[in-house]
Amino acid sequence: MTQIKDIKIYQATSKISQKISDATHDISNISFYIVELITEQNIVGQGYLLSFHYSPAAIKGALADLKDFILAGNYHIYETIKMKQEYELETEYFGSNGLQKWAQAVFNLAMWDAWGHQLKQPVWKLLGGSASKIPVYGSGGWLSYTDQELLEEVLAYQKRGFSAVKIKVGSSAIERDVQRITKVREAVGTEIKIMIDANQGLDVPAAIKLAQLAAKLDIHWFEEPILRTDFAGYQTIRQKSSISLAMGEREYDCTTLKELIRRNALDLWQPDIIRIGGVEGWRSSAALAALNNIPILPHYYKDYDVPLLNTVTNAYGAESFDWIDDLIDNKMLVKAGYAYPRSGSGWGFSFKKELLKEVQ
Repeated sequence: MTQIKDIKIYQATSKISQKISDATHDISNISFYIVELITEQNIVGQGYLLSFHYSPAAIKGALADLKDFILAGNYHIYETIKMKQEYELETEYFGSNGLQKWAQAVFNLAMWDAWGHQLKQPVWKLLGGSASKIPVYGSGGWLSYTDQELLEEVLAYQKRGFSAVKIKVGSSAIERDVQRITKVREAVGTEIKIMIDANQGLDVPAAIKLAQLAAKLDIHWFEEPILRTDFAGYQTIRQKSSISLAMGEREYDCTTLKELIRRNALDLWQPDIIRIGGVEGWRSSAALAALNNIPILPHYYKDYDVPLLNTVTNAYGAESFDWIDDLIDNKMLVKAGYAYPRSGSGWGFSFKKELLKEVQ
């Protein structure tokens, strides 16, 4: 009844796709891969990952390899941990992290979705959660924006009831970053929280200088100021500035979290559910953060993060983009700065078949 009998892989591109840039990347389009599992009882589960335009052949290969592995292994939709453990052994030769883990995670999400549909329950309820609203912040503020585009975006978030926005920093000159932050602060006033994200684009001295200047503009927290592996650098920035530090979206396990905890160099943990391996990896990292009094503020995937934040004790909020809203049948309710977990079974949404292109 619950054995996976077929798997399909699709691609989709958001209708609002546009060229955007941060401190380290130029992104040409907003695209996704969607995995769909079908059980013997014709229960369907879906999971998706944000791919942009990067490494399409490698992503397709990783997904196709795991598709074959799962079908050959006769897995049931509830065997998420078994699948993870056995596939990590299978992929160890070339490394279980990176794209191998991306593939494992998106299949993990599809298995949880199918299991929820099988039991006719939302995932958050299967995990003992509640149905509480979760604070969300409006994300974007790309460096490729003109000043007018930047202000239009943050003011649109404010008009929609958001109480916090995040913008990109890491321009060619710190003065330009400060100018952009100042314009946003003047536009939204003092009631809106502003966060900044350098996408690892600064060195330690520049990050310290920007953090000190940003603090004067009442910046709420500073995300990924420097390279994710520079643990001593995070420690130094935290010691030399008053601004809170956030990071975690690039991590495939809890190694960095443990190291930053040891150094007292982190204020907010930001796991990416795809990179960290799916539901179990996300929740394990949240538990470790909770043990050390660090709130969790996940990266990007609000359609998974909001329900999961209802299953942990240290939920701080979620990041909000509208990128998949035109591709799915039931967009998440976001109102007055809060997102509400869906009440439907599984993750509570499906991608519209007519907008998907099957990957052969």
